[in-house]
Amino acid sequence: MKKLTYLLPLILAFIACDTTKDDVVEEEIIDEIPIIEEYGYTLNDFNVIRDTIRPGDTFGVILDANGVPQHKIFEVANKFKDSFDVRKIVVGKPYVLLNSKDSLNTTQVFIYETNKIDFAVVDFRDTVNCYTDRKPIRFQEREASGVITNSLSQTMEEQNLSPYMTDRLANIYAWTVNFFHLQPGDRFKVIYTEKFINDTISAGLEDIKAAYFEHKGKPLYAFNFETDSVKHVADYYDEKADNLRRAFLKSPIKFNFRISSRYNLSRRIKYYGYKLRPHRGTDFAAPMGTPILATADGTVTKSERRGGNGNYVKIKHNSTFETQYLHMKSRNARVGQYVRQGDVIGWIGMTGNTGGPHVCYRFWKNGKEVDPFKEDLPFSKPLPVEFHEDYFAFISPLREQIDCIPF
Repeated sequence: MKKLTYLLPLILAFIACDTTKDDVVEEEIIDEIPIIEEYGYTLNDFNVIRDTIRPGDTFGVILDANGVPQHKIFEVANKFKDSFDVRKIVVGKPYVLLNSKDSLNTTQVFIYETNKIDFAVVDFRDTVNCYTDRKPIRFQEREASGVITNSLSQTMEEQNLSPYMTDRLANIYAWTVNFFHLQPGDRFKVIYTEKFINDTISAGLEDIKAAYFEHKGKPLYAFNFETDSVKHVADYYDEKADNLRRAFLKSPIKFNFRISSRYNLSRRIKYYGYKLRPHRGTDFAAPMGTPILATADGTVTKSERRGGNGNYVKIKHNSTFETQYLHMKSRNARVGQYVRQGDVIGWIGMTGNTGGPHVCYRFWKNGKEVDPFKEDLPFSKPLPVEFHEDYFAFISPLREQIDCIPF
């Protein structure tokens, strides 16, 4: 009896732990499928095909191979040219097909990316619809700084900054800093905005809000200020509200050029028997296809090809100054067009009388051709006084912020 009393707790414990398979309830774990939304569609509802335009591809070929009826393809090609011209799809551009989730796998939506941000949509469901749209963009303010050791572009690369930053800074300081003769130890700071697509993909530099450049020990501030919020007219001014731009750029070429022939009224050339052949322009030699820039704001008065000038453009800036750009490969300006300083008006070529790729830059003052490098050219107009109060209030926190950025 004592023996059974001793074993009784063990027997009861065994009975309590003896469960059958029927008593076990397994909780089924179901992974939730994330909802993917892009281009305004829920991609989970389709079979998604991503590809790029290949050589030989056409809009019709792509859609025909994916079950879209010919009459719908023709409708898009003929009816929606203004929103999406199917003839202008470019090799290498990405596109997306949203196909039906059935055995036919027919394309219901075609999406063509014109660039990183903009895209065109052709929806074949029910009534054919075509429209353009943009991916969501977020702007993030960022800061950067650097010390020049070799060149500005190399310093930008070392800092993992956009190559467009070099171009933007060169434009801002075009008349105050010679970027072809930077010195080791020159340094810069920038406050800029960067674009992001869908919050994660960088779409590059948007704008420089403020900059500081120290060249040969001289500090140079620049603040981007908008004077017309309707037309979005903005310019860069220093801490005293003076415009950083001259009325004219020093050169119609940005980078990678050399002056191959200067303005010289006493020029004599051996090939022509040392006869007097005045050169009333300045030749800027550069590789074929290099962009040629308008050196100042103005209205195009001539854009044609004629004789020794080849392809050329002439611009009237005001009642005093005119400029002319000769030997272009092709022109990018039409008569009557108003161009801004820095606009691309053509590309370096060899048309007309020329022995190599260059642009002959001619400069008129009061109807007479002169040497622009010997002229005391005016600065652009300073910020009008009526904007001063707003301007100084606007730049005060920016200056404090940029002064606090370490090199």
